[in-house]
Amino acid sequence: MSRKIAVFRKEHFNAAHRLFNPSWAMDENDRVFGKCNNPNFHGHNYELIVKITGEPDEQTGYVMDMKVLGDLIKENVLTQFDHKNLNLDTRYFSKVNPTAENICFVIYDILREKIDSKFDLQVRLYETERNFVEYPA
Repeated sequence: MSRKIAVFRKEHFNAAHRLFNPSWAMDENDRVFGKCNNPNFHGHNYELIVKITGEPDEQTGYVMDMKVLGDLIKENVLTQFDHKNLNLDTRYFSKVNPTAENICFVIYDILREKIDSKFDLQVRLYETERNFVEYPA
């Protein structure tokens, strides 16, 4: 029987963004994105939960050292997104609408490159207390 277990690391970052499709007229952007289309941007206090699933190491008993995971998230995600305007200050959203879904995909892709493929990775991103996304689903 598999002895896989999941470990979780929770982090927090604040960021501003604007949801906008440049190929649409302003009326269409307002209709679809509402107040999230504010030309002056708006912000969120994001909660990020990273889930790693795997078998604990026989020597340490860890699936993954949480300090190592925390450092990976801080160095590769938080330094790029925290207190930034996602549309203007990051390369990831220069041509991609920074919806919660797309932010989650980007974070997953960043971390997937850094975390050993023997581990399953899942990213959950809360944009508000009631709205969150998760990838893979």
